[in-house]
Amino acid sequence: MLPDPARWPSSRGGKGFAEVAKKVHDMGLKFGIHVMRGISTQAVNANTPIFDSDKGGAYEESGRRWRAGDIGMKERKCAWMPNGFMSVNLETGAGKAFVRSLYRQYAEWGVDFVKHDCVFGEDFDLPEITYVSKVLAELDRPILYSLSPGTSVTPAMAKQVSGLANMYRITGDDWDNWGDVASHFNISRDMAAAEMIGTGGLMGKSWPDLDMLPLGWLTNPGSNEGSHRLSNLSLAEQQTQMTLWSIAKSPLMFGGDMIKLDEKTLELLTNPALLEMNLFSSYNMEFPYVSEVSRPKSPRPTDPPTRLIRETSPDVLASGKRIFHLQDCTNPGSNGWSESSDGRVCWNRNGYLKPICFHKRRLGSATNEEKLVTEEYDGKHHLTVDGTPELCLDAASEKKLTAGHIGQGSVFSRCRLATNQMWELADNGMLVNSYAGLCATVETYQAPPIPTGARSWMATGRSGEIYLAYFNLNERKTVISAKLSDLAGVLRGRNIKAGSCSCREVWSGRNLGTLRQALAKAVEPHGCLLFVLKCL
Repeated sequence: MLPDPARWPSSRGGKGFAEVAKKVHDMGLKFGIHVMRGISTQAVNANTPIFDSDKGGAYEESGRRWRAGDIGMKERKCAWMPNGFMSVNLETGAGKAFVRSLYRQYAEWGVDFVKHDCVFGEDFDLPEITYVSKVLAELDRPILYSLSPGTSVTPAMAKQVSGLANMYRITGDDWDNWGDVASHFNISRDMAAAEMIGTGGLMGKSWPDLDMLPLGWLTNPGSNEGSHRLSNLSLAEQQTQMTLWSIAKSPLMFGGDMIKLDEKTLELLTNPALLEMNLFSSYNMEFPYVSEVSRPKSPRPTDPPTRLIRETSPDVLASGKRIFHLQDCTNPGSNGWSESSDGRVCWNRNGYLKPICFHKRRLGSATNEEKLVTEEYDGKHHLTVDGTPELCLDAASEKKLTAGHIGQGSVFSRCRLATNQMWELADNGMLVNSYAGLCATVETYQAPPIPTGARSWMATGRSGEIYLAYFNLNERKTVISAKLSDLAGVLRGRNIKAGSCSCREVWSGRNLGTLRQALAKAVEPHGCLLFVLKCL
C-alpha cells in the first residue's frame, strides 16, 4: 500500500510517507494516518501477490504463491464502504503476512499513530483488532492504536478491546450540532461506571474516545474540501464539550483548521485547568446527587456567523422526517426514483408525500479546467437543487452515523468532475452513485430524543483539588445545586464540610470564596460551570 504520488510527491520512489513523517517530526509533532479494515477491493480484484516482510518477497506456503484473492473475505465487507474494503482471513498464514507487512511498513515510514477504521462498533472485527495489536506490540518503535467507528458501542464491547488498543471510539461521528454533543453524556457516564477510563491498554493505557472537537473553522461531513465556515456550536456549547471531554479524560483531537485558528478557539483548546484535569485527574465519574430548578426560557445564544458558502445538505434532504441516505443497491426500497416531465430526478415512492427532486446538470460545466466528459461518465449527471446551482449532490465516502445518529450519507459541495458527484438513473428506478457504488433512497426517520436535564461530573486532581462540573442540557437557564455532604459521601476521607472548601469557577475565572452547605449556581442553556475546590 502506497500513497498517491499525485497528492504526495515526496512518496515517489517507494518512499511512502517517510519524508512527510520526517517533516512533521522536525516540527516537534507526531504523525498519524487513517487506515481501513482488512484489504482493499481493488487489491482483491487485481489478485495482487502477498508480500512476505520476513523474507522480502512474495508469500509462499504449501508450494504455492498466495494472492489477495486468497485472503479477502468478500462476505465480510466494510458495512459503510462495501465496495472499498473487506476483512482478511487471519486463519491463514498469508492473511497474517499481509497485515504484518502493512504495519511494519507504517513503522518504517515513521508513523506514530494509526486510526483503524471499520473494525469497531457496528463493524466489530475482533480477530483483526487482536492480530494488529499483536503486530504493533512486536515492533521496535511504539505506534498508538486507535479504533473506529463507535456506533452502538457498549462497556462490554469496550472491555474486549481496551487491552488491545490505546483509544477506541464510543460514539458515532461528532459534528458541530448540539444533538451530537448531548449524545455523549450517557455513554461517557456508562464507560466511567464500568471503570474503562485509563484502564490497561496496548503497552500502556487505553481511553474511551469521544471523537474530534468540531471547533473553529470546519468543513462538512463527507466533504473533502474546506474549511468554509465557523463551528455551529455556541460558545456555551463549546465550553460544555471541552469540559465533558476533559473530565471524562477523552483524547482531545482538534477537528478544525489549524491554519485559521482564531484566538477564542485557541483559548478553549489550551485552557490550563482543562488540560491539567484531562491529563492528571483521577476518580472521574458522573456525580448524580444534584438538583435543578429551571428558569423561564431565554433565547438561545446566537451562533457564530457562517462565512463563505455553506456546503451542507439543503432542506430538500430532510423534508419533514424524510432522510436522504445511501444503501446497498440489493436492499429493497432503492427503486423509488423517476424522471419527471420537466427533466428533474425525483423520489416519489410514497405518492401521498411531496416528491423530493433534483435538477440534472450537464457535466463538463463544473469547472473551467475540465471541458471534456469521458466515456466513463456517459449517461451520468450532476444533481443540484433550486437556489444553489453551484453545489452538486456529493456522496460521502464515509456512510456513517453522526454521534446524534442523524446520518445523511451525502452532502452538497462545489460541482466538479469527480466520481463521487456522478449519478445515474437506472431503468429500474434506482439512483446509483459512481464512486460509492451505492443507491440513494429516502426513508422516514425518527431521531432519538436529545438528552435533557442537569448533569454533573466530578474528579480529583493530583494536588488534592476536587473538580465539580455542572452541565445544563436544558433549553432554559437552570439553577443546579449540590450539597457538600453528598460530595463528602462519595469522596470519603476528604475534609469536605461547610467552611473548609474554597472554590473557583474556571470559565468565568471568579473566586467564589468559602463554601457553606451547598453550591448552587445558574447555568446557561446548553452551558456548563467547572468548579475547582480546595478543601483544608
